[in-house]
Amino acid sequence: MEDGQNRADQQEARLARRVRELCLTLEKLRLTEYMRYVNDVRRLLWVNFLTGLARGFGTAIGFTILGAIAIAVLQRMTVVNLPIIGQYLADVVRIVQENLARR
Repeated sequence: MEDGQNRADQQEARLARRVRELCLTLEKLRLTEYMRYVNDVRRLLWVNFLTGLARGFGTAIGFTILGAIAIAVLQRMTVVNLPIIGQYLADVVRIVQENLARR
């Protein structure tokens, strides 16, 4: 009888320890804060809006920098005057510069 009680106590202690571990894991996940965030529609929309703006500005700035680098490389290639693609690159650079001058 005492052996059965001892096993039950051990199982109860393991179960209590496991419940404490699960509670700590849930606290680390910050599930409560996440649920508040998801249920607050205004905040969710605002954060997503700001995230979209940041991505848009980042994309625009990155594309501008890459475009400027590409134009600089093309201009330098025309200076080298490569026989096969030199004229083609010169035309591309001229077209880009004309479009930029119109703005």
